Amino acid sequence: MSTDTHVQAAYDELREEHDSRRVSTFADDALGTLDATGVAEAIRSGSISATEAVEAAISRIEAVNPLLGATTVDDHERARSRATHLPAGTSAPFAGVPSAFKDNVTVAGLPMRMGSDALPSGPQENDGAFVRQYLSTGVIPVATTTCPPFGWTATTERPQGRVTRNPWATGYSSGGSSGGSAALVASGALPIAHGNDGGGSIRIPAAACGLVGLKATRGRLLGDPTTDKTPISIVVNGVLTRTVRDTAAFLAAAERFQPSGKLPPVGLVEGPGARRLRIGMMLDSPLAPATDSQTREAVEGAARLLESLGHTVDDSVRIAIPEFFKTDFEDYWGLLAMASAAQGTSLFGEDFDASRLDNVTLGLAARAKRRVYRAPLFLARLAATGIASERLFPAGMDLVLTPTLTHTTPRIGYLSADLDFETHFERLTGYVGFTPLHNANGQPSISLPLGRTDDGRPIGVMLSARKGQERLLLELAFELEAAAPLRGSGPGALAPQDGAFARIDGAAETA
Repeated sequence: MSTDTHVQAAYDELREEHDSRRVSTFADDALGTLDATGVAEAIRSGSISATEAVEAAISRIEAVNPLLGATTVDDHERARSRATHLPAGTSAPFAGVPSAFKDNVTVAGLPMRMGSDALPSGPQENDGAFVRQYLSTGVIPVATTTCPPFGWTATTERPQGRVTRNPWATGYSSGGSSGGSAALVASGALPIAHGNDGGGSIRIPAAACGLVGLKATRGRLLGDPTTDKTPISIVVNGVLTRTVRDTAAFLAAAERFQPSGKLPPVGLVEGPGARRLRIGMMLDSPLAPATDSQTREAVEGAARLLESLGHTVDDSVRIAIPEFFKTDFEDYWGLLAMASAAQGTSLFGEDFDASRLDNVTLGLAARAKRRVYRAPLFLARLAATGIASERLFPAGMDLVLTPTLTHTTPRIGYLSADLDFETHFERLTGYVGFTPLHNANGQPSISLPLGRTDDGRPIGVMLSARKGQERLLLELAFELEAAAPLRGSGPGALAPQDGAFARIDGAAETA
């Protein structure tokens, strides 16, 4: 056997091991298999302490992180201090619950690298607005989590092979750009974690990792200094969770901290609604290649489930997406990358190093430079997409059912940060055919883990609503979760049922 053949055989063996390897940190400790609401209830009842919950989360992260590669900076000592000094009798719904911030929001005392080697590593001076809003829910952050450079892509892979792996099958992507948070929540290391979504970056990792991922209506939640001054507001903060009730509790608590004066209140959603809905279904995106067979089957299965629950599903609807939307969104994407590359010093600090920018950022920036003459047109049309969102929603429908993504989660390397830009961009735009529209039009949408691939990995199914209708989405999500209870759990939580999941206990294993 030649040397090349030996190398290929070793690579195939490694890939096969990772493709089938599932990772769980669920254990008989303070966190158990509880979701965030359950952990908070245990702390309030006195059955566990916040300190025990934080220590369990730290131990779980330390066990799994060498394999998953999901954190950027530890905040353990401050987390321990916050747990020790948790105010008695606090009414915050997640008081004492360990969590994490994605590495692209402004957290006082921690660096914000945005997944990029080009950004300074010094600590931020103040908390951003959303960081304060999230902390008001009572969570105790123990780390920051990985994202791809600037969050441009749909996987959490950084240059030189630094990747964040999927706990359902470590040879696969954890999604992006909130892939680090998703990997920790799905593996059981954390019950809830921050993410944000500028083109699908909460919903995509939720779909990849079998989680609940809500992108709220534009303006529902507070922003961050990094995104508040962009020409068109497309980024929405939020969380990744294993249960619908955690997502609902988060949204209600965030709303209590600062309600949106322009949107109808959501309030605390605690279960299914009584209303039977008309739901339009669209299997293929007009913006991307046809949806693959396994994803299509997952959406059709969700439609049958909805009909069994008394809802009406109409598969003849079409979303009136303007033909120019795809190009306009791509051009705006590039404009943001061009600004990050060209104005990095003023945006991120004097230590910004443009020579360390990655292929995707440089490729997007170069593309934008060639097409910047179109900026007045595409900015105007994207702004109009938000204004016309109600008119574009299918008439007579309460919600729309689609895939979250056009095909099942790809293997690590399919969207590698070290690929040439043109290959990466073609693959990326063919994958994210459904999620960007809601960032442009401001409407809410939620990815739910309602499907599985032939080998058992999650497939996300997406439901979308008109602006301000998060309550409708959450009520239906509660109903679907009750009808398909195993779909909303991470791989470790399923281990007692099917025995097919590898566990990591005690000392960490390495890839």
